[in-house]
Amino acid sequence: MSSGTGTFQGGIHPYDGKDLSKDLPTLTVMPKGDLVYPMAQQHLGAPSKPIVAVGDKVLMGQRIAEATGFISAHICCSVSGTVKAIEPRMTPSSAMVESIIIENDGQYTPAPGVGEKRDYTKMTKEEIRAAVKDAGVVGMGGAGFPTHVKITPKDDSKIDFIIANCAECEPYLTSDYRMLLEEPDRLIGGLKVIVSLFPNAEGIIAIEDNKPDAIAFIQEKVKDEPKVRVQVLKTKYPQGSERQLIYACTGRKINSSMLPADAGCIVDNCDTVISIYRAVCESTPLMRRVVTVTGDAVKKPRNLIVRTGTLYSELLEYAEGFKDGVDPEKILSGGPMMGIALTSLDVPVTKISSALLCMEKDMVAANPSTHCIRCGRCVSACPSRLVPQKMYECSSRGDDDGFVKLNGMECFECGACTYVCPAKLRLTQSFKQTRQSVAAARRKAAAEAQAKKAEEEAKAKAAEEAKKGGNKQ
Repeated sequence: MSSGTGTFQGGIHPYDGKDLSKDLPTLTVMPKGDLVYPMAQQHLGAPSKPIVAVGDKVLMGQRIAEATGFISAHICCSVSGTVKAIEPRMTPSSAMVESIIIENDGQYTPAPGVGEKRDYTKMTKEEIRAAVKDAGVVGMGGAGFPTHVKITPKDDSKIDFIIANCAECEPYLTSDYRMLLEEPDRLIGGLKVIVSLFPNAEGIIAIEDNKPDAIAFIQEKVKDEPKVRVQVLKTKYPQGSERQLIYACTGRKINSSMLPADAGCIVDNCDTVISIYRAVCESTPLMRRVVTVTGDAVKKPRNLIVRTGTLYSELLEYAEGFKDGVDPEKILSGGPMMGIALTSLDVPVTKISSALLCMEKDMVAANPSTHCIRCGRCVSACPSRLVPQKMYECSSRGDDDGFVKLNGMECFECGACTYVCPAKLRLTQSFKQTRQSVAAARRKAAAEAQAKKAEEEAKAKAAEEAKKGGNKQ
């Protein structure tokens, strides 16, 4: 099997801010108020559909919403209590999304079967995949792709590598690092569960070299595992991006038109792998997140084990709020490179929440944009080997076709170009808007083509029926 270089071309080295929280063990916290479960923006694909009604009693681990499409995911309750409402609530993206509101009874009574131990070696592949689907496991690195779909490629025999993404290259985030130290057996166990689905695969635990203690710890743990190894990666952002990670670990390349499976790879985030173990071996659905609460505005940064549906405002309380006299200028859900700016803390922790980052100063707002000086730094930093300067010119004048011709759809909005730009141009924001415009145009064209095809088929059918009727006469 091929091996990688441990890194990729391009990338940047921003201040990582991990010292604020990396040495703090996780603290398990309980929700104080109602729990909010959005039907969308917890996973990619179709929104989930509520299967409970207002007034229903629910149990911890009980399914309260079902997937509504092939790319969708179930949602399970993280507490026991009563369905208080089903209504639109704000999510971290500021969108209003239909949500199930649960009044916590404080008893945490589990649904039947939750927590029961299972031996995955005595389960069929179908049973393992069904367990992952039933648990509502999705990619917890931020994308939220339904995991049961990811681990069900067209041909199991063509998968060579199962990569546990433990790079955690996003600045300030330390939740995956804590899981490496605190949940190694579940991580390794989850990886072995996935590897068991594929006859030719080996498992790789990919860790950046700024975590030497975790590397040594996990290497010792897997020394007797014939199908699991540690891949040490160079510390660089965005090392944890799927395309860059696959290249760094295996030397194989993929682009936006390909799936990792096309290169013989499956990539799952560190906590996703742990959640697979919980789902398969402990009959426990996805109903908790490890969230880093950090930033220079936070009084006591923490790593918290939080139940999904808990409000961000409660997380801040466990970090003892903001420093005295500090009114943060920027609050993000996630890290500084790819996080989402929050307009309110009264939004719920979802399956894809990773951090609450509170910064005293908004360095982006403090540095107004000037004109591009054509220095080329954005080109050197781009991990996709694009030309952001030219892409920005197209985006600025609304030239979507020109943007596409420059391979702009290969951009995955990592923010590296924006970070290094001396003119402080809002490159990533511009690319995001253009990519959305192109994607919308493609969806419209596909829908129109489908409608035209349906119309032509209907006309042909009508003509055929008319012909048959004429023959009868």
